[in-house]
Amino acid sequence: MSAKPSTDPNAVPAAFSVHVGKHPGEPNVMDPALLTDPFGGYGALREKGPVVRGRFIDDSPLWFITRFDEVREVLRDPRFANDRMHARGNAEGEDPLSNVLETFGIAEEMNKYFTDSILNKDAPDHTRLRRLVSRAFTARRINALRPRVEEITDELLRRLPEHAEDGVVDLIEHFAYPLPITVICELVGIPEEDRPQWRAWGADLVSMDPERLGRSVPPMVGHIHELIGRRRAALTDDLLSDLIRAHDEDGGKLSDVEMITMVFTLVLAGHETTAHLIGNGTAALLTHPDQLRLLREDPELAPRAVHELMRWCGPVQGTQLRYATEDVELAGVRIAKGDAVQVILVAANYDPRHYDDPERLDLTRHPAGQAENHVGFGHGMHYCLGATLARQEGEVAFGKLLAHYPDLALAVAPEELVRLPRPGNWRLTTLPLRLR
Repeated sequence: MSAKPSTDPNAVPAAFSVHVGKHPGEPNVMDPALLTDPFGGYGALREKGPVVRGRFIDDSPLWFITRFDEVREVLRDPRFANDRMHARGNAEGEDPLSNVLETFGIAEEMNKYFTDSILNKDAPDHTRLRRLVSRAFTARRINALRPRVEEITDELLRRLPEHAEDGVVDLIEHFAYPLPITVICELVGIPEEDRPQWRAWGADLVSMDPERLGRSVPPMVGHIHELIGRRRAALTDDLLSDLIRAHDEDGGKLSDVEMITMVFTLVLAGHETTAHLIGNGTAALLTHPDQLRLLREDPELAPRAVHELMRWCGPVQGTQLRYATEDVELAGVRIAKGDAVQVILVAANYDPRHYDDPERLDLTRHPAGQAENHVGFGHGMHYCLGATLARQEGEVAFGKLLAHYPDLALAVAPEELVRLPRPGNWRLTTLPLRLR
């Protein structure tokens, strides 16, 4: 595999590393080997076994699920719940999520906006919430949105030279972020003047800085309350208006907290991950000239290319915790009722039992029109709601970037690119390019 960009260990807040090394043989998600090189670090765990004992940020025990077949099995198995309250048993202690929220600096009265998220719900609540928003993410609706995505992309790319300093422009700052945040905000119904603030809130939430998080969450929640009030007075055809109608016409469909949480989950998840798919993918292409040439010569390869980039350098490398609702035997390992598991997507996506030469970037790896052959977007009930939109934005972004700037090149050596080390994520801090 080509050398992956480096990370800065000093960017990890010290409060989250205090438990590293406390339990020899049980790696912590904050271990430097897993943060700075998750491909190699989690790959080593995968070769130890498909189910490996480890530790979460708060030092609570968990099971890492590392191999492709077992990862898919857990993700579609209803015996593994996202809501810990559905998995009471011999893990009756404090909830790891509550512990982490406290460490993050989140005030206790704000916890409900995280714990009541669609991401933390199981059926039937998850099904109810997903049904309320899924209409906006159907293939037909996303296909109809494509001309607007292309228009936004073209405008951002035309303006890239305006942001260049000494011939160098940061693609993350001026393209990879603005594209998906503009698209998702238009879809949800976030006014243009509010979007820079949403981007700032997103940066605060991924910072792992308790001061920034504690300072940002209350005004974000307050802003959504205000936005709902304004939109309620003048409903439109955006997703926020749909949520308001669902709440007002039948209060049983959507609670106040669920509506607030749905808005910030959709907006933040809808731009953060796509931004880093574009950033990671562009860096991968520019450091693999043979694959870059393939895509330049055959733009129709874009859908397959996006799948391979999601597999090879996807921004989400591990899921949130799931909990066994009963004793489960997986690959010969007994997972007791109440035990936490974390599904490691990056380990599964590099599993040599499933892929030939998995460390090789190969844009032709995934057959055209076939079922998804990776778990970059997850699997099962909690499969990424916005996957169709993210794939479309990736296809448009890569295709048009290469068309607008055929001589695009990295402005620094690949090893000088810096990642922000965060558990479960793989993201560049900047991507300096020469447009030529």
